This record gives sequence, structure tokens and C-alpha cells, in this order.
Amino acid sequence: MNKNRPTGMFGFTIVWLGQIVSVLASAMSQFGLTIWMYNQTKSAFAMGMMQVFFITPFLLISPLAGVMVDRHNRKLMMMVSDMAAGVATLAILAFQYFGILQFWHLYVTSIVYGLGMAFQWPAYSAAISTMVSKEQLGRANGMMSLIEAGPGVLAPLLAGALLPVIGLTGILLFDVATFLLAIGALMFVHIPQPPRTEEGQEGQGGILKEAAYGFKYIFARPSLLGLQLVFFMGNLFWGISGTVLAPMILARTGGNSLIFGTVETAGAAAGIVGGVIMSAWGGFKRRVHGVLFGWIFSGIGLAILGLVGGLPVWIVGMILAALLGPLLNGSNQAIWQSKVAPDLQGRVFSARRLIAWCTNPISPIIGGVLADYVLEPAMKTASPLASTFGWLVGTGPGAGMGLLFVVCGVLSALVGLAGYFFPAIRNAEDILPDHDQLKTVEATV
Repeated sequence: MNKNRPTGMFGFTIVWLGQIVSVLASAMSQFGLTIWMYNQTKSAFAMGMMQVFFITPFLLISPLAGVMVDRHNRKLMMMVSDMAAGVATLAILAFQYFGILQFWHLYVTSIVYGLGMAFQWPAYSAAISTMVSKEQLGRANGMMSLIEAGPGVLAPLLAGALLPVIGLTGILLFDVATFLLAIGALMFVHIPQPPRTEEGQEGQGGILKEAAYGFKYIFARPSLLGLQLVFFMGNLFWGISGTVLAPMILARTGGNSLIFGTVETAGAAAGIVGGVIMSAWGGFKRRVHGVLFGWIFSGIGLAILGLVGGLPVWIVGMILAALLGPLLNGSNQAIWQSKVAPDLQGRVFSARRLIAWCTNPISPIIGGVLADYVLEPAMKTASPLASTFGWLVGTGPGAGMGLLFVVCGVLSALVGLAGYFFPAIRNAEDILPDHDQLKTVEATV
């Protein structure tokens, strides 16, 4: 029976292990495809469009995906997301194997990948709430942050070493195989369904009504809305600058993929350290400090990435930006998981992600256009902009994108600082009751 299968922190750890191996392989594929894409296009705009094609369908279907997560078995929803990612990777593998891969194929498969990932985050987030205790949420989310950061340490090194040996085709094949491992781990464990609450009953109805309820729930609670507006603004600036990270480093190094991989590895290593600390510590007792401090100091790291100085400066900026990520995201996730009833988390978390990420389809366009057509040309000439900021970010290829990093990093840090000036955000944990104080109307397993 399902009840006899592993659950709790042990079951969560099994799922986590399957995911971290799969994400390692996907990160290797992404690294190889990033280099391939740059060599094909030499354009920050073209590379940024991959994010647009991923995030747009992701956001459009997210409210409906949240309803499906709340209505149906969450293990099944987690498998759906893994299978969609596997299908997208399998398509790229086929195109590459037959020698017909073109850069626009990555746009098409990004759409499929985005549709699948719309189910993954709310399903995994909600599943954690039913698998582990409230006291373990910070640690569990710290482990989840390792899935984002951990593979990035090895992926660039492994991909760089294996590309000359097995080629992009071999790496993609390995990626497809690991999706089967991740799905197998899910099949092995028991993921309890959440108990039904009165709040959950209030949101029941047709699929559109239930999708809208996630937004209604957030907008009725100024503290939750305030937290999401912090992420809305912060993600906008991170999205704009993140679009040009690869082209900035490659432009400043003459296309040196080793240096680019070193910077990414440094950031991933810092993310691992931050994730390990968060897993062991669990974050500040008042988790809102983790959110706002995280935005402030990660924004400072983002600004450092744009400064003149080359590899040492990039490593310092990347480490600072990535080190605070697990604290920032883990603290925020724990707040939401403890405050929102588990039978509502699919809908509410999907609405939450849509609010935080709604600028993502345009931020790569903004970053790419500013880089290719405004800042890069200006910083290559004796323009007033180059004269004013040349001492800070240098001049020549990549300098305009460096200036974009500085501006976005400063604005991101100010977003975190501003959160302390709003009581609804600063005192969110006191204002909102924990969901385990809510009345349960039905027990489900």
C-alpha cells in the first residue's frame, strides 16, 4: 500500500536525490546548448528569446496548472512535469542526432518545457508541505535550493570535458535517461494528499473560478501581496541582467567558454554553500529577514558582476549573488508553506509565481535590446555614457552589458531595503496565522 512506502523527510530525500541527478544532466545540456546558441547567433537578443518562449506558456498555463495540482494526485502532477521536460529534451536530441538542429528548434522545445514546468513548482512546493513538518520546512527548502545550485558546480566542468568526447548528442542522451530516474524515484515514495480546510472549500467551483481564487486569496492579504511585489520588482531587474550574463562574459573574453564555465561554477558552488547552511540552520527565526536581507545583498553581488576587473571580480559578484539565494528563496517559501492551507497551495502558489514572474517574458527582450542596440554601441565609442561610466565598467565589447548589471543590481538591492518600510511586509509573520490553526473539515491521505 502507498502508506507503507517511504514518506516524511526520508521519502522527500529519495525524491530529492532523483531530482538532483536529473537537474545535473539538464544543466550539462543547457551549458552545451548555450555555447552552441552563442556560436550560431552571436546575439544576446536571440539567446534571451529562449527564455521568452519558455516563460510565456509557463505563465499562461500556471493558474490552470495550480487548479490541477489541487484537484488531482500531486505525485502524478510531478511526473507530468518531468515527462514534458523529457519529451522536449528528446526532441532536441533527435534534431541533433540527424544533424538538422537549428536555433529556432530550441524556441519550440522551450514552449513544451515551459508547459511542463508550470506543473512542477506548485506540485513540488505543495508536496513538501504534506511530507515534512512545519519545523522542517526551512531545511527542506534549503535542500531544494541545492537542486538549483548543486549541479551547476559540476555541470560546466563535466559538459566542458565530455563535449569533445561524446558531443552534444551524448550529453542530451544522458539527460533523457535521468528523467526516467527522477520519475522512478517519485513512483517509489508515498506523497500524502492534503487535508481539506474551510478555506479550501470556499475556493471550490469551476476550473476558472478556482484558478481566479488563487489571485483573490493573495490580493485579500496585503502581507502576501507585498511579499510578491518585492519578488515582482526584484525578478524584473534580475531577469534583465541575467539575459546578458553569458554574452557579457563571452564578449569580454573573446568567446572563452572556460572562463564562462568558471564563473558559473563559482556561483553554483556559492549556491551549494548557501543551500547547505540553509539546510542545517533553517534560516532566521523571523523569516522575513531572510527574504529582505537576501534581496539587498544578492543585489549588491549582481552589481559587482558588471564592474571592470575580469574573472576575479566576476567570481566575487557571482558568489555574493548566489550565496544569498537559498536564504532568500527558502525563507520566502517557508513563509508561504506555513501560512497557506495545503489544499490551496497549488492554486495560490501558481498565482504567486505568475505575479512574481509576469515580467519574465519581457525582461529578456528589454535586456537584449538595451544590450545590442543601446548600451553596447554607446560603450564602444567616445560617447558621454562611456566617458561617465568607463572607469566603472570599462569600454569595448561587453562594457554596455556590464553597465546594465550595475544598474539592475543597485535597483534590486533597493527593492529589498524598501520592504522594511512597509509594515505589512515587515510584520507579515505576525499578521498572518499559520495554516495549522485553521479548521480542518475532512482528513485525506
